[in-house]
Amino acid sequence: MKIRGERECTECGTRWSYYETGSVGCPACGSLRSVGVDERTEHTDLQVSFDLTPVRNAIDEVATDDLAERARDRCREYVRCRGFVNAGTLRDLDDTYLAAIELLHVADIVSRDIRLEDREELYFLALLRDADRGERPPVEDVPDTLRSARGLAYANAVREYRRDLRTWSGDRDLTASERRALETLGEHVTRIRMLDGDIEPRAAERLVEATRDLANGLRGEERAFARAQERLSDLDLE
Repeated sequence: MKIRGERECTECGTRWSYYETGSVGCPACGSLRSVGVDERTEHTDLQVSFDLTPVRNAIDEVATDDLAERARDRCREYVRCRGFVNAGTLRDLDDTYLAAIELLHVADIVSRDIRLEDREELYFLALLRDADRGERPPVEDVPDTLRSARGLAYANAVREYRRDLRTWSGDRDLTASERRALETLGEHVTRIRMLDGDIEPRAAERLVEATRDLANGLRGEERAFARAQERLSDLDLE
């Protein structure tokens, strides 16, 4: 959506940036009465912190399924608030978002699985340990029983990113090649979701790489766009 992010309080005259605070309340007096003083700018990214420390601190106190529920709830709130256009600037599809959305899907499985294997629990704990630092387990560590969680998580992440990518590029004329690349990316996402994410983890990773290259290509990097086209053409979801 397009908003006027630079605000001026009509009560006390204080000016602040909604883009920085994520709040419509005046930081000086708390009033909710303000006016925009800039042009409307595309903005989909809300200010939200992602800290799993309280969940990690409960590891020795609660059962794994309860721990997973707590992690799932925190990840859901973070992912719900995140967007990729900030004050008109396109953000990257970053590792913190990817780790959070994967942990959301893995934690959902862990919270419901009454016969959790050691490798599945260890993978969940690895995500819990590092997700809010933007670190993800390598593809070779993904248990076969959880590969659908990573595949579906990344497909959903790319779906959301593609939506914001289209929003961000809406005011410019895309070339036929750029439009085709965006359409192909969407087709891959649809197929992965139809497969319920059950693809090889390396294929899910290549989808992310293609998305990042496409974003950089639409920013004007010709080599990145060429790589995106090649990755999208070669992506094997079997």
